[in-house]
Amino acid sequence: MDLRAAPFLIVGLGNPGSEYEKTRHNVGFMVVSSLANQLGISLQKKKEFVSQFAQGVLAGNKVILLLPMTYMNLSGDAVRWCMDFYKIPKENLVVVSDDVALPFGKLRIRKKGSSGGHNGLKNIEQRLASSDFTRVKVGVGFDSTMDLADYVLATFTKVEQAALPSLIEETNAVLMTLIKDGYEKAVECIDTLSKAKVPKEKKAAQEEVKKNIKEDKSLE
Repeated sequence: MDLRAAPFLIVGLGNPGSEYEKTRHNVGFMVVSSLANQLGISLQKKKEFVSQFAQGVLAGNKVILLLPMTYMNLSGDAVRWCMDFYKIPKENLVVVSDDVALPFGKLRIRKKGSSGGHNGLKNIEQRLASSDFTRVKVGVGFDSTMDLADYVLATFTKVEQAALPSLIEETNAVLMTLIKDGYEKAVECIDTLSKAKVPKEKKAAQEEVKKNIKEDKSLE
């Protein structure tokens, strides 16, 4: 165990405030808050980074958990301040965000890439002047009958809420595999999860989104 190495920084994206707590755009907050509980560490206010912040150890690696309280489109400020202070290299940055391009419950991991229109990822890329950091994307689906902003800032449906615990648990499994065993093993973890039997709650949530899309097309 070499705790002298640079820590990993795991960032969950979301918006502060009780009105956003259960919205789709805050699934990054939900995942990283759950990970803190699993690691037995407590997220505390860190005014220097305008964030909720916690430090711990995972599989012999130092980890920092960060929830920027700057609002989504300024997330990069908090991330950059924390990385500069702890001298964290970009390859040790992991960002968890929602993704409307993925069906509800589907997970994806990428070493780098575009923001895909996600304002939080976009701002981090701007502040770091780079897109070379790992991102774990949590599919929240998309209801094409709704405006995009309204959709991501709406709360999960009751059906989706029932599926959230298992989805958050799966995402944490991917994060823990990533820190413990590296990127390729994390990819394998997602592949294994995708082949596993879909919990009935998640299947119901996925069918609900499909139904909305079909209904919208029928109006054309």
